Amino acid sequence: MTDSMEKAARWLEEFHVGQLPVLDNRLYLGLVTESDLMDQDADKQLLSDIALNYADVHVQRDQHFYNIIELAVQNKVQLVPVLDEQREYMGVVTVSDTLAAFGKVPVASNQQGIIVLAMEERDYSLTQISRYVEENNAKIISAHVAQDEHDPYRIRLTLKLNTPNITRIIATLERFGYSITAQFSGTEEVSEDEQQRYDALLRYLNI
Repeated sequence: MTDSMEKAARWLEEFHVGQLPVLDNRLYLGLVTESDLMDQDADKQLLSDIALNYADVHVQRDQHFYNIIELAVQNKVQLVPVLDEQREYMGVVTVSDTLAAFGKVPVASNQQGIIVLAMEERDYSLTQISRYVEENNAKIISAHVAQDEHDPYRIRLTLKLNTPNITRIIATLERFGYSITAQFSGTEEVSEDEQQRYDALLRYLNI
Protein backbone atom coordinates (compact mmCIF):
# COMPACT_ATOMS: atom_id res chain seq x y z
CA MET A 1 0.00 0.00 0.00
CA THR A 2 2.95 2.36 0.53
CA ASP A 3 4.36 1.79 -2.97
CA SER A 4 3.81 4.42 -5.64
CA MET A 5 1.59 4.06 -8.68
CA GLU A 6 4.69 4.69 -10.77
CA LYS A 7 6.35 1.62 -9.26
CA ALA A 8 3.22 -0.47 -9.87
CA ALA A 9 3.08 0.63 -13.51
CA ARG A 10 6.76 -0.30 -13.90
CA TRP A 11 6.13 -3.78 -12.46
CA LEU A 12 3.12 -4.34 -14.72
CA GLU A 13 5.32 -3.63 -17.71
CA GLU A 14 8.28 -5.64 -16.42
CA PHE A 15 6.27 -8.78 -15.63
CA HIS A 16 3.98 -8.46 -18.69
CA VAL A 17 0.78 -8.83 -16.68
CA GLY A 18 -2.41 -6.79 -16.46
CA GLN A 19 -2.81 -6.96 -12.68
CA LEU A 20 -0.74 -6.93 -9.51
CA PRO A 21 -1.75 -7.89 -5.95
CA VAL A 22 -1.75 -5.12 -3.33
CA LEU A 23 -0.93 -5.98 0.30
CA ASP A 24 -1.10 -4.32 3.69
CA ASN A 25 1.79 -6.08 5.41
CA ARG A 26 0.85 -9.65 4.43
CA LEU A 27 -2.91 -9.10 4.14
CA TYR A 28 -4.33 -9.20 0.62
CA LEU A 29 -6.41 -6.11 -0.28
CA GLY A 30 -7.13 -6.53 -3.99
CA LEU A 31 -5.61 -6.16 -7.45
CA VAL A 32 -4.38 -2.99 -9.12
CA THR A 33 -4.81 -2.96 -12.91
CA GLU A 34 -3.45 -1.01 -15.84
CA SER A 35 -6.75 0.85 -16.18
CA ASP A 36 -6.58 1.85 -12.49
CA LEU A 37 -3.28 3.62 -13.18
CA MET A 38 -4.08 5.05 -16.60
CA ASP A 39 -5.70 8.32 -15.53
CA GLN A 40 -3.74 8.81 -12.33
CA ASP A 41 -0.76 11.04 -11.60
CA ALA A 42 1.58 8.11 -11.14
CA ASP A 43 4.55 10.26 -10.10
CA LYS A 44 2.93 11.46 -6.89
CA GLN A 45 0.18 9.12 -5.77
CA LEU A 46 0.46 5.97 -3.70
CA LEU A 47 -1.48 2.76 -4.18
CA SER A 48 -3.34 3.60 -0.97
CA ASP A 49 -5.04 6.44 -2.93
CA ILE A 50 -6.75 3.96 -5.28
CA ALA A 51 -10.07 2.23 -4.61
CA LEU A 52 -9.05 -1.39 -5.24
CA ASN A 53 -11.19 -4.06 -6.85
CA TYR A 54 -10.96 -7.89 -6.83
CA ALA A 55 -10.67 -8.20 -3.03
CA ASP A 56 -12.71 -11.41 -3.29
CA VAL A 57 -10.69 -12.80 -6.19
CA HIS A 58 -8.38 -15.31 -4.53
CA VAL A 59 -8.05 -19.00 -3.71
CA GLN A 60 -6.91 -20.94 -0.67
CA ARG A 61 -3.72 -23.00 -0.95
CA ASP A 62 -5.65 -26.28 -0.73
CA GLN A 63 -8.15 -25.49 -3.51
CA HIS A 64 -8.18 -27.31 -6.84
CA PHE A 65 -6.63 -25.54 -9.82
CA TYR A 66 -10.05 -25.67 -11.51
CA ASN A 67 -11.03 -22.85 -9.14
CA ILE A 68 -8.23 -20.69 -10.50
CA ILE A 69 -9.52 -21.03 -14.06
CA GLU A 70 -13.07 -20.30 -12.92
CA LEU A 71 -12.02 -17.11 -11.15
CA ALA A 72 -9.84 -16.03 -14.08
CA VAL A 73 -12.71 -16.56 -16.53
CA GLN A 74 -15.30 -14.81 -14.39
CA ASN A 75 -13.12 -11.79 -13.61
CA LYS A 76 -11.04 -11.61 -16.82
CA VAL A 77 -7.71 -11.61 -14.95
CA GLN A 78 -4.36 -13.22 -15.77
CA LEU A 79 -3.40 -14.18 -12.22
CA VAL A 80 -5.12 -15.23 -9.01
CA PRO A 81 -3.66 -14.61 -5.52
CA VAL A 82 -3.26 -17.55 -3.13
CA LEU A 83 -4.03 -16.92 0.57
CA ASP A 84 -3.73 -18.94 3.75
CA GLU A 85 -6.44 -19.42 6.37
CA GLN A 86 -5.70 -16.00 7.94
CA ARG A 87 -6.08 -14.29 4.54
CA GLU A 88 -2.33 -13.74 4.44
CA TYR A 89 -0.79 -13.59 1.00
CA MET A 90 1.26 -16.58 -0.12
CA GLY A 91 1.80 -15.73 -3.80
CA VAL A 92 0.01 -15.73 -7.13
CA VAL A 93 -0.78 -18.38 -9.70
CA THR A 94 -0.93 -17.26 -13.33
CA VAL A 95 -3.17 -18.72 -15.98
CA SER A 96 -0.05 -20.10 -17.69
CA ASP A 97 0.91 -21.89 -14.45
CA THR A 98 -2.59 -23.32 -14.24
CA LEU A 99 -2.58 -24.55 -17.83
CA ALA A 100 0.66 -26.37 -17.12
CA ALA A 101 -0.88 -27.87 -13.97
CA PHE A 102 -3.77 -29.29 -16.00
CA GLY A 103 -1.21 -31.59 -17.59
CA LYS A 104 -2.89 -34.80 -18.66
CA VAL A 105 -6.28 -34.31 -17.05
CA PRO A 106 -8.55 -36.92 -18.69
CA VAL A 107 -11.44 -34.59 -19.56
CA ALA A 108 -12.61 -34.17 -23.13
CA SER A 109 -15.71 -32.86 -24.83
CA ASN A 110 -17.30 -34.48 -27.88
CA GLN A 111 -14.33 -36.80 -28.44
CA GLN A 112 -11.90 -33.95 -28.98
CA GLY A 113 -8.42 -33.14 -27.73
CA ILE A 114 -6.54 -29.97 -26.91
CA ILE A 115 -2.82 -29.26 -27.17
CA VAL A 116 -1.14 -26.10 -25.86
CA LEU A 117 2.23 -25.23 -27.44
CA ALA A 118 4.76 -22.55 -26.46
CA MET A 119 7.15 -21.11 -29.04
CA GLU A 120 9.07 -18.11 -30.22
CA GLU A 121 6.80 -15.81 -32.21
CA ARG A 122 9.12 -16.08 -35.21
CA ASP A 123 8.68 -19.89 -35.25
CA TYR A 124 4.90 -19.73 -35.58
CA SER A 125 3.52 -21.30 -38.75
CA LEU A 126 0.00 -22.73 -38.53
CA THR A 127 0.38 -24.21 -42.03
CA GLN A 128 3.40 -26.24 -40.94
CA ILE A 129 1.82 -27.32 -37.66
CA SER A 130 -1.40 -28.33 -39.47
CA ARG A 131 0.65 -30.54 -41.77
CA TYR A 132 2.16 -32.39 -38.79
CA VAL A 133 -1.31 -32.86 -37.29
CA GLU A 134 -2.83 -34.11 -40.55
CA GLU A 135 0.03 -36.56 -41.03
CA ASN A 136 -1.39 -38.27 -37.93
CA ASN A 137 -4.91 -38.51 -39.40
CA ALA A 138 -6.32 -35.59 -37.42
CA LYS A 139 -7.48 -32.06 -38.14
CA ILE A 140 -7.32 -28.74 -36.30
CA ILE A 141 -10.86 -27.59 -35.49
CA SER A 142 -9.74 -24.23 -34.14
CA ALA A 143 -6.57 -22.44 -33.07
CA HIS A 144 -5.99 -19.58 -30.66
CA VAL A 145 -2.79 -17.54 -30.34
CA ALA A 146 -2.02 -15.57 -27.16
CA GLN A 147 1.03 -13.63 -26.02
CA ASP A 148 3.11 -15.31 -23.34
CA GLU A 149 2.52 -13.38 -20.09
CA HIS A 150 6.19 -13.67 -19.14
CA ASP A 151 7.98 -13.14 -22.45
CA PRO A 152 6.89 -10.63 -25.14
CA TYR A 153 8.76 -12.61 -27.82
CA ARG A 154 6.97 -15.90 -27.18
CA ILE A 155 3.41 -17.00 -27.86
CA ARG A 156 1.05 -19.70 -26.62
CA LEU A 157 -0.81 -21.62 -29.33
CA THR A 158 -3.86 -23.62 -28.26
CA LEU A 159 -5.12 -26.21 -30.76
CA LYS A 160 -8.49 -27.92 -30.57
CA LEU A 161 -8.37 -31.22 -32.49
CA ASN A 162 -11.06 -33.53 -33.84
CA THR A 163 -9.69 -36.53 -31.92
CA PRO A 164 -8.87 -37.35 -28.30
CA ASN A 165 -6.02 -39.59 -29.49
CA ILE A 166 -3.25 -37.02 -29.38
CA THR A 167 -0.23 -39.06 -28.21
CA ARG A 168 1.25 -39.54 -31.69
CA ILE A 169 0.52 -35.94 -32.65
CA ILE A 170 2.38 -34.69 -29.59
CA ALA A 171 5.30 -37.01 -30.35
CA THR A 172 5.49 -35.64 -33.89
CA LEU A 173 5.37 -32.00 -32.76
CA GLU A 174 8.03 -32.60 -30.11
CA ARG A 175 10.24 -34.36 -32.67
CA PHE A 176 10.20 -31.16 -34.72
CA GLY A 177 11.15 -29.03 -31.73
CA TYR A 178 7.79 -27.77 -30.46
CA SER A 179 7.30 -27.43 -26.70
CA ILE A 180 4.00 -28.88 -25.39
CA THR A 181 3.00 -27.13 -22.16
CA ALA A 182 -0.41 -28.76 -21.62
CA GLN A 183 -2.62 -31.42 -23.13
CA PHE A 184 -6.23 -32.45 -22.56
CA SER A 185 -7.76 -35.65 -23.81
CA GLY A 186 -9.79 -38.69 -22.84
CA THR A 187 -12.95 -40.54 -23.66
CA GLU A 188 -14.17 -41.49 -20.22
CA GLU A 189 -17.37 -40.11 -18.77
CA VAL A 190 -17.01 -36.98 -16.68
CA SER A 191 -19.23 -35.44 -14.05
CA GLU A 192 -21.40 -32.42 -14.82
CA ASP A 193 -19.20 -30.33 -12.51
CA GLU A 194 -16.03 -31.38 -14.36
CA GLN A 195 -17.64 -30.67 -17.71
CA GLN A 196 -18.67 -27.17 -16.61
CA ARG A 197 -15.14 -26.40 -15.49
CA TYR A 198 -13.70 -27.81 -18.70
CA ASP A 199 -16.09 -25.63 -20.70
CA ALA A 200 -14.95 -22.61 -18.66
CA LEU A 201 -11.38 -23.39 -19.69
CA LEU A 202 -12.40 -23.47 -23.35
CA ARG A 203 -14.18 -20.13 -22.97
CA TYR A 204 -11.02 -18.65 -21.43
CA LEU A 205 -8.93 -19.96 -24.31
CA ASN A 206 -11.49 -18.62 -26.84
CA ILE A 207 -11.68 -21.89 -28.74
